[in-house]
Amino acid sequence: IQNRAAKVDVEPNATSLVIKQLKEPLRDRKKTKNIKHSGNLTKAQLFDIVRQMRPKSLAREFKGTVKEVLGTCNAVGCTVDGCKPIALQEAIDNDEFDCPEK
Repeated sequence: IQNRAAKVDVEPNATSLVIKQLKEPLRDRKKTKNIKHSGNLTKAQLFDIVRQMRPKSLAREFKGTVKEVLGTCNAVGCTVDGCKPIALQEAIDNDEFDCPEK
């Protein structure tokens, strides 16, 4: 705090990053409600989102943050590489889905 002026930074959350990666057109939030985002993300897009979320995440490892973002993808209603996010979370638990270290 300098000169008693508080500085505010807005950090995007996982949901807004996922929707931004889906590249959907802007909508009027007052008129259209309960919209389903039925897009598809690639692994590269997923890992890009995870790298942005990593400093805010409470997970110890990178794959924990990947699972957090996959949960957000499930809530938003999009798929990753054509698979359901819950199936990918189980694949991470069984070490079938390869995650980079960073």
